[in-house]
Amino acid sequence: MAKYGKKASEKVERAMHERKRGTLRAAAPARRSRAKQAIAIGLSEARRAGAKVRQEGFAESSKKR
Repeated sequence: MAKYGKKASEKVERAMHERKRGTLRAAAPARRSRAKQAIAIGLSEARRAGAKVRQEGFAESSKKR
């Protein structure tokens, strides 16, 4: 199970809240669902802020092994 820092959790929580209110804006419809897109946006913002988050694409690359 992934361990994320507190800042990452806060960013994801904010993105999910925006999704529920209908104010979340995503540039590309790459994810399967709006919830997954909100999580991806939150984790991306946390990475930019320097939070403790695993590398982007880590889960997809580990599944291929």
